[in-house]
Amino acid sequence: MLSHLFLTPDERANPDTRVDAVHPDGVAWSTGNRVRPIVHGAPYFAELAERLAGTGPGDLVLFADWRGDPDQQLTDDPEVTLGATLAAAARRGAVVRGLLWRSHWRRLGYHADRAWALGARIDAAGGQCLRDMRVAPGGSHHQKLVVVRYRDDPVRDIAYVGGIDLCHSRRDTAAHEGDPQQVAMPQVFGPRPPWHDVHCAIQGPAVHDVETSFRERWEDGTPLTLNPGRLASSLAQGEDLEPEPLPEQAPPPPAVDDGHEAVQVLRTYPRLRPVGHDFASDGEQSIARGNGKALRAARRLVYLEDQFLWSEEVGRHFGDALRRNPELRLVVVLPIVPDVDGALSLPPQLHGRSLAMDLLLDAGGDRVALYGLTSPAGFPVYVHSKVCVVDDVWVSVGSDNFNRRSWTNDSELSVAVQDERQALDGGPAPRDSFALRLRRELVAEHVGLDPAEVPDDPDAVWDLMASTADALDAYYGDSGPSRGRVHVPRPKAPFKGTAVRWRRRGSAAVVGTDAERPPGRLRRLGPPELSRLQRLWAPRLYDVIDPNGPLGLDAGVPEAAER
Repeated sequence: MLSHLFLTPDERANPDTRVDAVHPDGVAWSTGNRVRPIVHGAPYFAELAERLAGTGPGDLVLFADWRGDPDQQLTDDPEVTLGATLAAAARRGAVVRGLLWRSHWRRLGYHADRAWALGARIDAAGGQCLRDMRVAPGGSHHQKLVVVRYRDDPVRDIAYVGGIDLCHSRRDTAAHEGDPQQVAMPQVFGPRPPWHDVHCAIQGPAVHDVETSFRERWEDGTPLTLNPGRLASSLAQGEDLEPEPLPEQAPPPPAVDDGHEAVQVLRTYPRLRPVGHDFASDGEQSIARGNGKALRAARRLVYLEDQFLWSEEVGRHFGDALRRNPELRLVVVLPIVPDVDGALSLPPQLHGRSLAMDLLLDAGGDRVALYGLTSPAGFPVYVHSKVCVVDDVWVSVGSDNFNRRSWTNDSELSVAVQDERQALDGGPAPRDSFALRLRRELVAEHVGLDPAEVPDDPDAVWDLMASTADALDAYYGDSGPSRGRVHVPRPKAPFKGTAVRWRRRGSAAVVGTDAERPPGRLRRLGPPELSRLQRLWAPRLYDVIDPNGPLGLDAGVPEAAER
C-alpha cells in the first residue's frame, strides 16, 4: 500500500493547507502520473526553453526559486535567456507569475539585485515576478519549481521540481565542463566549476498539487516583507509589492496513459511570527516527516546525493536506521570540497559535516560509503543534487538538503515518488520504475557505464561503486580507508581530502601514475578534521549558517518522539 511509505493527511500535520483538498479522504498523493528524471542543468534548461516557447494566450507559467538570473542562457543561443524567454511568453498572452527569494544584502555576496532585474523585465512584458521575504530569521525561500499549464490542452501540462536553480553555474552536462556563466566559487573548482544536479519532470494529476503549493504562497495574505528597511527600499525603487490575482485554478490534468507513478508533494515551512502563513500557520515539516517514515522501512540500501549532509540531527536520523537494521547500507555522494574556502566560512561547514559523518560511521561502520566526484579533467565536481532513494521503492527529489535549515527554517519543496505497480504486488521494483531509472542513471555516470549496464541488485551496486573509487584513488596516487580524515586547509596550502589532494588555485587533481585514467568519477571521503582552535569557534558560527528552525528538527521526524 502507498500509505506504508507516503504520509497521510494527518501525518502531514498541517490542517491549513489545501494541497490535498482534491484527493479522496485519507489520501495525500496523486496517482496516474509519469515522472521523468532530468540529470544536469543543460538538458533541463533546454527543455524548459522549448516548453515556454510553446505557451500562448491563456496558458499559465508559474515559477518559484531561490535565485533567478535574467541573463542566464537556457541554450547555446545567447538570445535564449531566462528573462527573454519568460518575457516573450508574457507578451504572447501567457499568465506568467514568479516568486523569488529577495535574499540578504547583496554586499554580503547575495543576489537581491538579480531578482529585482528579472522581475522588472517580466513586469514590463505584462507578467509579474515578486521578491518574497516571508521567511524565518536567517532563512530563505529555497524552492525550485516551474509549472506550465496549457489552457486548451491539459494533457501537455507539466511541472518541474528539483535542485536546479534558474541561475548561473547550473547549465552543465554529464561531461562536467561547467556552465560558461558561473557564480563565484573557490579556485579549486577550476575556471568553469563542474556542477552536478538533479531535477524531475511530472505529468499527470500531481501537476495540480505542485501548482497548489505555488498558489498558496502567491495568495498568502502575509505582506511580502514586514521589515521596515526593506519596505522603504522597495517603495523607493517603485517595486511591485501586491500580487495580482491568479486565474481560477483548472482541475487536475488527466491521468497519463501508462502512467504508474504516485507522487506526494512535501514541503518545509517555518512557523513565522508575529504573522504566520495562511496555509501553514504553525509551519510544515512534511519533508522531514516523509523521509522519516520511508527510512523506518529501509531494509537494504539508502542512496543519497546532497550538497551538505550537516548536523547531529541528520546524523542521528540516518544513524538510527542503520542501527535498527544491521543489513542496511548507506551510500552518500557529496561535494569533495565545499563551495566556500574562507578562513571564517569553511570551518563551520566542515564542522557541520563532521557532526553528521561521525554519527553515521559510528552507527554503520563499513556499511556506510561516503563519496565525492572528480570531473574527467580532474577537478572536484560540486554536487548540488538533493536525492534520497530508499530500497529503489521510495525516492525524493527536491530543493531540500540534508541539514537542519532545509528541514525546519527555509521554505522547501520536494516530491516523493513510488511506483503503483510495486505498491500493489509488493514485489521488486519494476525496471522502468522512476526510482530505479534515477538511481541507475546517477550511478552510471559516477562509475562510467551506460545506465543499462548498472546492476539493480543493491549489493552489486555497492561493490561497483567501491571498486570504481578504489581505482581512481590509486590513479591519483592516494589510498586510504573510508574513515580517513579530511584536513582543513590553511591559507595557500593544498586541500587534503581523504584519498584526494587538490591544488587550491584552479589546477586539476594531482596524478600519481602515468597509467590511463580509470573510468568513473568517485573518490572516497571521510569526516573533516578541524584544529583545536577551530573546534572552539566553528560550532558557534555553524549554528548561524544551519539554524534549527522555530519547531526544531526533532519535531518534524516522528521517530524522534519514539526514542
